[in-house]
Amino acid sequence: MCRLAFILLPAVISLPVHAETPKILSHWVQLGPSGAAEARALVEGQACPATTMDGQSVPMAVRAAATPEFMQVCVAAVPAGTKSASLGDAALPLPVSDAERILVVGDTGCRLKGSAVQGCNDPAQWPFPALGAAAAKLRPDLVVHVGDYLYRENACPADHAACAGTPFGDNWPTWNADFFSAAAPLLAAAPWVFVRGNHEDCMRAGIGWMRMLGPYPFDPAAPCAVHQPAYTVPAGSASLAIIDDASAPDTSIDANAAASFHDDLASLANRSSPLWLVMHKSIWGAITGPLGIPIGGNATLISAFGGKASLPPATTFLLAGHIHTFEAINYDGAIPPQVIAGWSGTALDKTPDDLKGAIFQGHSGVSVKDGLSIYGFGFLLMTKLKDRWTIDLYDANATYRRQCVFAAGRVDCPNPSK
Repeated sequence: MCRLAFILLPAVISLPVHAETPKILSHWVQLGPSGAAEARALVEGQACPATTMDGQSVPMAVRAAATPEFMQVCVAAVPAGTKSASLGDAALPLPVSDAERILVVGDTGCRLKGSAVQGCNDPAQWPFPALGAAAAKLRPDLVVHVGDYLYRENACPADHAACAGTPFGDNWPTWNADFFSAAAPLLAAAPWVFVRGNHEDCMRAGIGWMRMLGPYPFDPAAPCAVHQPAYTVPAGSASLAIIDDASAPDTSIDANAAASFHDDLASLANRSSPLWLVMHKSIWGAITGPLGIPIGGNATLISAFGGKASLPPATTFLLAGHIHTFEAINYDGAIPPQVIAGWSGTALDKTPDDLKGAIFQGHSGVSVKDGLSIYGFGFLLMTKLKDRWTIDLYDANATYRRQCVFAAGRVDCPNPSK
């Protein structure tokens, strides 16, 4: 008689396989055309994480797929009226309808190009990481970067310990070192408006800019556009008109670029609410000329803008970078006042303290009624009051230095010693 032996085996249970949660390397919220808010994240791998908005899971979509040079960029629209948003364990900053505290930085990267070598590892020589962390504590409603993020174009020379080990070129390691890692606390503090600088033109870091920070959808078939159209970001009592002037040569006239800027102006001509023109290169900014005389102006922009009557009629304020200092300028005639804030990390320019009588190239007929520059690294915080904006100037450690006031068509910076 045979006996059959039965062996009971544990049942095999099929469990759903979950994709590994992507590692988030950087994240932020930025405002684009018409003020549309978008959460963006840079991630490892080919998956995108999900955000949580008002308690609901909202998956992010791929904006730009990973390449050997860059991490994947993921995006999710932040609908108007969203009350809360997060990505993983991090809360996402949300836009406000009336930005009353606008923090401005510009020209933040560490310069490595040819014989121009900045100590990227030395906080005294490149203060942007400390500056960004300190600025975040001021709790702005909005951060505006007026351009030039990536300055590490060449390798650090072997005999320069202060920049040893730094990456360079238009790739993720360099963007991370020059901007994203340093800016992390400030990226978490408020939504941002990003202005394209000439260091983000197509000859330098344009592809990285278009993939990660560009305001329009990224096209991998045409990864770098020479120029992108102007757009506006409502900010309460005024709208920021963002102009991409990265392709505007300073001392010669590029006719194609000038035509693009002329089109930008035409698109803004019928605006009725106050406009702040925000661009990287200023139309009428001043540098140091022979014998210390202030000279300047951008030849291409002056050609495109055509003179005193060429700005959109609603323009009340000009904001720019490119010159590595702080400048506040009032012009003769109908030109609105200007602030230049290209002083937040890149090796500084020494410009004349008194900018009155600056000589501009071209034939715009614009002259400086009065103006000044202030040397040193820093950033500024614009605070809206009933009938004016205060412009508080801070050094790289967020130590208060001085106050200017934008009111009644002027920017005044009283001397605190008087």
